[in-house]
Amino acid sequence: MWHHGGMDIWTLSDLCTPWCVHVVATLGIADHIAAGNTEIGPLAAASGADRNSLHRVMRHLVSKGLFAEPAPGRFALNEAAQGLLEESVRLGLDLDSFGGRMAHAWGTLLSAVRSGKPAYHEAVGRGFWEDLDAHPAIAASFDALMGLPGHGVPDWRVLVDATDWESVRTVVDVGGGTGALLAEILRARPEVRGTLVDLPRTVARSGEIFQAAGVADRVTTVAQSFFDPLPGGGDLYLLKSVLGNWPDREATAILRRCAEAARPSGRVVVFTGAGPGEEASPELLMMVLVGGRARTLDELREMAREAGLEMTAVGRQASGRVIVECRPA
Repeated sequence: MWHHGGMDIWTLSDLCTPWCVHVVATLGIADHIAAGNTEIGPLAAASGADRNSLHRVMRHLVSKGLFAEPAPGRFALNEAAQGLLEESVRLGLDLDSFGGRMAHAWGTLLSAVRSGKPAYHEAVGRGFWEDLDAHPAIAASFDALMGLPGHGVPDWRVLVDATDWESVRTVVDVGGGTGALLAEILRARPEVRGTLVDLPRTVARSGEIFQAAGVADRVTTVAQSFFDPLPGGGDLYLLKSVLGNWPDREATAILRRCAEAARPSGRVVVFTGAGPGEEASPELLMMVLVGGRARTLDELREMAREAGLEMTAVGRQASGRVIVECRPA
């Protein structure tokens, strides 16, 4: 019905399947099946669901290739469903945690497209960052998702020229989350000391990461917003997965804080582009959540200049992620 050129508009616009996937992820259905609850009765009981309603959702998903039904009313994990056992998938889809915020945010896309601004507040009554502040459990699931080692071990080689490490004694990771990247840098460079700057709830979870890496004695955590003045005098200020989360005005303000703190002789390193195993562009998701976006090198150069920084070198990590070095102008 209403096919055109092999593309079915109803398949493309089907919201039923994605919501069913979110629901089974939230209910932990794959884990319950893995634990032996394969019949629909025990499966519904174990997951706290209505038997009839869950049965209909499961049969729909089987028809789409997620899960198998080896006998009527008995379900099994197939290769696609195995993915639901992964923590990153579970966190990203769980409607009771941050996954639900991402799912509901898509309902604000029309407003975002009409206004050019994020309309996340229409879904939950508050802007994105205010929403996380107001809901510690949602914020914790967001931090957990951001901090998952799903993208491999962070690459500590954050300088375009490796010989430059000789002059680096202090690294400040601005908006560095729970410290995964900083821990790798300190582990690889025993002569370096580090400072992690992020919000109180996030840096509070960094202790175990630094402890596990054996670098806790060389790191200081600073619990603050990166819109406030940053700890000064560092040799290297890192911005990884930060600027893309903000519209131009705020992104420039963050760069300006880095420029002030890095004066006179420090450097600011901005990461751009995607690493392995990451979507090249969760651009539209950033747009609906926070009004952020990916930026070209020319756009970054312009933004850096406005913040009092001069772009001095561009390189690429082995992962494919682009690193941009700037110095205070």
